[in-house]
Amino acid sequence: MTTKDIINLLHSSVEAQNFGKRISHKEMAEILGISMRTYQEWRLGNSEPLAINAIFKMLGHLEDEDIVRVVKRIKQNQKG
Repeated sequence: MTTKDIINLLHSSVEAQNFGKRISHKEMAEILGISMRTYQEWRLGNSEPLAINAIFKMLGHLEDEDIVRVVKRIKQNQKG
């Protein structure tokens, strides 16, 4: 699975979490704090976030429940 595939999968998952409400590239870019152009390039696979492959590899070494725990912790830190 490529980085582009994972970003697109995550985008679709966020939309599903919002009861199928479509999220534009502009909206997702604002959520991520990046330009819409950058986000579009990620989704097309023309570029990718720095260190993203290292993060995916690290997550790949974790058990499912550990991934959930890490993501929940990240989410808590974003709210704080």
